[in-house]
Amino acid sequence: MVSRKVDLRSDTVTKPTESMRAAMAMAEVDDDVLGYDPTALELEEEMAKIMGKEEGLFVPSGTMGNLISVLVHCETRGSEVIVGDNSHIHILENGGIATIGGVHPRTVKNKDDGTMDIDLIEAAIRNPKGQLFFPTTRLICLENTHANSGGKCLSVEYIDEVGELAKKYDLKLHIDGARIFNASIALGVPVDRLVQAADSILVCLSKGLGAPVGSIIVGSKDFIAKVVI
Repeated sequence: MVSRKVDLRSDTVTKPTESMRAAMAMAEVDDDVLGYDPTALELEEEMAKIMGKEEGLFVPSGTMGNLISVLVHCETRGSEVIVGDNSHIHILENGGIATIGGVHPRTVKNKDDGTMDIDLIEAAIRNPKGQLFFPTTRLICLENTHANSGGKCLSVEYIDEVGELAKKYDLKLHIDGARIFNASIALGVPVDRLVQAADSILVCLSKGLGAPVGSIIVGSKDFIAKVVI
């Protein structure tokens, strides 16, 4: 007789443990908008430290975190972000970067391992001299692990290479790292090293961790300050 069911639909349906529920009930809270919530501040600071970045910010969802990151990096409407054609940001986030932010997504084909060919990424970067006719490329987005490629992990060498390409053209690099800790464990690479080349990273708390909701974006102090504004 089966006495226990295991739900394998998604890692997002994990539920809080009793100890997590107790921690929620006992958490010290205050007004986070005014910057006084000690629990939120501790969570943000700890995640930023783990990821090797300066600051973090709690947001309700991964979709919101990616949207905010793209809009802050792109700065102005009519800018362009390079994304994988099979990435979560492009396929499953309701076209928010375009409909809400006025940012144009330029897709590059994802390979079976979730990567995009470096040469194709470089070819997709617009020449700034054509800004009278074309959107201005400002950002490259990667996804690690890559959900629509079966959860494939992007290597640290690949991320570093994309990071160097971004620097070459004065672009920013954002990582949709909803499951970045899965990639870190699978690859045997410390998470801070794995995302070292990125200017910002999204991390989900609701995937495999039992948290009912929430994500954190991390980056530089200047980046987070613009996000808050």
